[in-house]
Amino acid sequence: MTIPPIGQGTWMIEGARDAERRAVEALRVGIDLGLTHIDTAELYGNGRSEELVGEAIAGRRDEVFLASKVLPSNASFDGTLRACERSLKRLGTDHLDLYMLHWKDRYPIAETMRAMERLIDQRQIRFAGVSNFDVAEVQEAQAALRNHRLASNQVLYHLRERAIERHLIPYCQEHQIAVVGYTPFGREKFPGPDSAGGKVLAEIAARTGRTGRQVILNFLTRLPDVFTIPKAASAEHTRENASGTGWRLSAEDIAAIDRAFPVPKSDRPLAMI
Repeated sequence: MTIPPIGQGTWMIEGARDAERRAVEALRVGIDLGLTHIDTAELYGNGRSEELVGEAIAGRRDEVFLASKVLPSNASFDGTLRACERSLKRLGTDHLDLYMLHWKDRYPIAETMRAMERLIDQRQIRFAGVSNFDVAEVQEAQAALRNHRLASNQVLYHLRERAIERHLIPYCQEHQIAVVGYTPFGREKFPGPDSAGGKVLAEIAARTGRTGRQVILNFLTRLPDVFTIPKAASAEHTRENASGTGWRLSAEDIAAIDRAFPVPKSDRPLAMI
């Protein structure tokens, strides 16, 4: 299966049943449009997000690249195995395509990665990954894997948070580790229409016949092996997200975005939310 550059995130899709129905429909529309990478986690809604994803993909499991995450508090060897079983049950499937440690905490990485390898060998997951890991932590996870490779690292990535372009993305590209950016619109850091950056995006959007959000998604997935997983609470938003790919920004447009939202000139700790 070819993984599309734009997938579907599911953080905070749970809530009132009407909102949940719209979220499930949005996910189904996304699959129809080729946004077949769906990301969730046991953390999200205490498992409710996984249940809704299971509802959305029912009868279409083979069309989807399905990813979930284990909480650090569950990431002992046995705890990871049990957490995966619970996630599979909520999702209504017998395997995950990608299973990640949500972030590093008290359990040794080697213990969690040993469980990941067991899950791969038992065909309960296809690939092991991590989330919110800096370069040193990625290297630690790589070293802990004996028989399988580290497939991905999911990290915060939006126009006002581009520090991962300094070292993390180049390192992952060198080692064939996919980078999956979450929160691509930056939530409260989304460029306002009257801001300098917002005006740059509006100009590019007008020139290309796209929306500002489509320009953002296209920019964030311009590098090889870098993906993004925007959430959509409605089918309309999903359709907008889907049109963020399949075309290319010009070199001039990329340069304009670089000037408006520059990569930091110095290193900083990995940001996460």
